[in-house]
Amino acid sequence: MLYNSSDAWQIASHKRVAMIGMSGLGKTYLSEILRAGGAWFHYSVDYRIGTRYMGEHIVDNFKREAMRVPFLRELLMSDSIYIASNITFENLAPLSTYLGKPGDPAKGGIDIEEYIKRQRQHRQAEQMAVRDVALFAHKALDIYGYEHFVCDTSGSICEVVEPDDPKDQVLNALSTAALPVLIEGHAGHTAELHARFNAAPKPMYYREDFLRAKWAEYLALHGVAGHMVDPDDFIRWGYSELLAARLPRYAAIASNWGVTVSADETGDIRDVQDFNDLIGQAIDRKS
Repeated sequence: MLYNSSDAWQIASHKRVAMIGMSGLGKTYLSEILRAGGAWFHYSVDYRIGTRYMGEHIVDNFKREAMRVPFLRELLMSDSIYIASNITFENLAPLSTYLGKPGDPAKGGIDIEEYIKRQRQHRQAEQMAVRDVALFAHKALDIYGYEHFVCDTSGSICEVVEPDDPKDQVLNALSTAALPVLIEGHAGHTAELHARFNAAPKPMYYREDFLRAKWAEYLALHGVAGHMVDPDDFIRWGYSELLAARLPRYAAIASNWGVTVSADETGDIRDVQDFNDLIGQAIDRKS
């Protein structure tokens, strides 16, 4: 690890961490606390994916939809309008909308093979965005003068790496540039995440073998053809399956590459010093 003791962490002139865990457990909350402290650069993997690596796919999809509307088609063909994605740290909807949900087109779904194609694009984009951490940690200091760096990873990072493989290129690049910190939830947090997702289901990333298996299982379980699947029903069902599969993968990242803090502990953090103290404790626990 970059820091082998609490003391080494506390006196480090350049603190660099990568927050890891399920979406909704506080990665962005902690990143914003650090950024508000004034000396920390906040790098969002999801933002990097949506702007640098999938921005063209997203905008092309907007244009494809616009071409179906005669009024917009005419303006687009004459270069009278400009279509762009207004993705931000707080609003990742353009990326989510592009990923989509498989199922009935009448209910907003897309064909499963098109869905898988977009999942593959996301996998490659996420791997590249994570490998950019070292580049942006350097830029943060060299260009902007930020002494410290926090990477807010995507909730799907555990799906695009092999945490038990010491040669995994993505995790090697990440752990060399920053200390991976897993925010670990408990059963109560998982239940809360389920409730939030059921209220507002959103597109997710799945490993392709897992997705194909769960898609076939869902079709058999409900006795429906793919083009008749309710997209929201499938992803609600798939979310539960996905969370269970992700937990051991998250744990392996922390065990092999970084440290672990609990969501209860991070919930008590109010400022940068609280954060620094907690990370020091986590390093000593690991040591």
